[in-house]
Amino acid sequence: MSFKKIIKLPIILIIIILAFNICINLMCGFFPAKYVDEIKKYSEEYSVDPYLVMAVIKAESNFKKEAVSNKDAGGLMQITPSTAKWLAEKIKISGFKDEDVYKPEVNIKLGCYYLSYLYDMYADTDCMLAAYNAGHGTVDKWLSDSAYSTDGKTLEKIPYKETEQYINKVNSYTKIYRILYKIRMGRMV
Repeated sequence: MSFKKIIKLPIILIIIILAFNICINLMCGFFPAKYVDEIKKYSEEYSVDPYLVMAVIKAESNFKKEAVSNKDAGGLMQITPSTAKWLAEKIKISGFKDEDVYKPEVNIKLGCYYLSYLYDMYADTDCMLAAYNAGHGTVDKWLSDSAYSTDGKTLEKIPYKETEQYINKVNSYTKIYRILYKIRMGRMV
């Protein structure tokens, strides 16, 4: 091997590594990791995948803590006032006020608990996400209808296009977050 070829190989490797790092940094811009301490804390406390929590936040509010939906759901994880009050009572947050849903720590705590609650109810991630999006009463109806569920535990078909797209989006985002931040940091950031 000539001297020129020996020199070119490390340069090519350096270029590949730099290009890879640029791509990872660009992806991190599209898939940010904000409120990591709160996500770690409450995903661990309520046994929820932290990458799934990040994916839900990305899908729900794109990490905008002041986000409000057309159905009056608010904060990072887009929780409605009635659900927020019910969750706050359930996990004993004293003095909870409607505006507390816009506090990232409170919102993430409520959202993580709610995801855990729904997973305990259904033992299926897709049903959990469907209930988070469309309501658990709606998912219960679908599970009891043989047109949507043959076993009463999982959904083969989701009649709401928005909910089906939501589940697919969150599942995709979860995979992206898991890959992206494991590559970047070797662990959850």
